[in-house]
Amino acid sequence: MVTRLAKLNQCIIDCRKCPRLVAWREQVAQEKRAAFRQEEYWGRPVPGFGDPRARLLVCGLAPAAHGGNRTGRVFTGDRSGDWLYGALHRAGFANQPTSAHRDDGLRLRDCYVAACVRCAPPQNRPTIAERDTCLSYLVEELRLLKQVRMIVCLGGIAWEGTLRGLRALGWRSPRKQRFGHGAEAVVGPYILIGCYHPSQQNTFTGRLTEPMLNAILSRVRTILADLKSY
Repeated sequence: MVTRLAKLNQCIIDCRKCPRLVAWREQVAQEKRAAFRQEEYWGRPVPGFGDPRARLLVCGLAPAAHGGNRTGRVFTGDRSGDWLYGALHRAGFANQPTSAHRDDGLRLRDCYVAACVRCAPPQNRPTIAERDTCLSYLVEELRLLKQVRMIVCLGGIAWEGTLRGLRALGWRSPRKQRFGHGAEAVVGPYILIGCYHPSQQNTFTGRLTEPMLNAILSRVRTILADLKSY
């Protein structure tokens, strides 16, 4: 399974299916942000990251132009990642609270982090066609990560993308499942939990606070402990 996951990640890295996203991610990697002018940008699709035997999958929207698109690791090198990995560390899913670059020693335990779209999109807004094109990668991750039972969806697009991915695997909810912070849905063998995305738009305005994010992961811990008892 680990070998198959590695092959999938290489397919993601090599992907050039969406011309607009390819052009944008490579333009950003060439022009760079002034603060990172001396760094070599990744400038390619960003694969998932974490424990292949994870029971928890965290799904976001897409890499940030100067975050994952720069570092090559999902939720790495930007404020959103600081919030996410800090919370994962506090909940015991990560060995350290920071994620700066691919070789910083970060390890995830019982957790895997992915996204619905693997390339940084302009204005952080992939088109519907681009989301549909990228969906197959999330579907394959769900197929390969056989221990996953809980999925934290960071934002409404990740929530909807995850539901579509599960439908592609044959799992359907009996009713419409709407996104909300703390919303829960059971779809086949999976339990989905909604969480506001840790973007600066949400964290700077107080829409998402550290206690709110901690509470989501505390809820995950409680459910996983209950599942383990069966």
